[in-house]
Amino acid sequence: MLKVAIIGLGDISTIHIDAIENNNEATLVAVCDVEKSLGKKAKHANFYMDYKEMIAQESLDCVHICLPHYLHREVTEYCVKNNVHVFLEKPLARIPEEGISIVEVEKEFPQSKICVCLQNRFNETVEKLLEIVASEKYGKVKGVKGLVTWFRPKEYYDAKPWRGSMKYAGGGVMINQSIHTLDLMQLVGGHVKSIRGSIDTLVDYGYEVEDTATAHIQFENGATGLFFATVTYASNSSIEFQVLLDKAKLTIKDSILTISSNTDKKVRLIEDQKLPGSKFYYGASHAKLIKQFYQAIIKDTEDYVHAHEAQTSLEMIGAIRHSSEIKKEIQMEAYQ
Repeated sequence: MLKVAIIGLGDISTIHIDAIENNNEATLVAVCDVEKSLGKKAKHANFYMDYKEMIAQESLDCVHICLPHYLHREVTEYCVKNNVHVFLEKPLARIPEEGISIVEVEKEFPQSKICVCLQNRFNETVEKLLEIVASEKYGKVKGVKGLVTWFRPKEYYDAKPWRGSMKYAGGGVMINQSIHTLDLMQLVGGHVKSIRGSIDTLVDYGYEVEDTATAHIQFENGATGLFFATVTYASNSSIEFQVLLDKAKLTIKDSILTISSNTDKKVRLIEDQKLPGSKFYYGASHAKLIKQFYQAIIKDTEDYVHAHEAQTSLEMIGAIRHSSEIKKEIQMEAYQ
């Protein structure tokens, strides 16, 4: 039985707590947060206000890190160096340079695994889409489109001001709401050759981070990508993810994967499991990835989302931001 702890008891921690408590190979023995009142989220776990004290006092196998972005590197590296496996909420880090630091630690301390929570890779629709793309039954990938049109009110940032700060968050809509979409785009499209991007703040809440971003992506295999994300829409609309193949088009919308070709009408293939409640847009695949990571710890395998894999989407965000600043296309090899 794995002994597990959580550092950071904000909104996303509830999903982690549920996943741990419903996994018969792990037990939640401790939680940590600077806000004492949040300890009630996990009544049967020991509560700490200092994660270093928790690691010293508890005999832990794995720690889930659910902290603001600016703390990801510091806490992840401390856990790894103290022989504790890490399940890290996205993003990998605040900026690409911090991500590289975590990747280097991952290499230096291979006995401590780092899994980054890019759980949308494990949505049923995405797994089926990747299977079809890999089969090449309908030809090669020609284009990839990712659209995110969500809503975040001023109160979202007021409640936790770090979300609106470049210093603490590292960005807005790209790193907070649509990094999963960028991750899937590179997963399908392959190695990114170049990016031309633009970011803006369309709604003035008085915070620094962007609320809207667009990008044109060139992949090394010749495919192109279109990315658009905003949190200025009226509600959290369905993400649309589409892959154009030589002989067919795959589309994920409203959590349903469909396929259409020149000769066939649109066919429904599979639907994602839904997460109940108001946070439905998180998806229901946290538990699947957590289970896979626990198995990797128990069996000592490499079957999980490594830090170096999560670094790619972080570098894409950095490139989009840089491109917007200089108003030029960014060659990813030079940028990296």
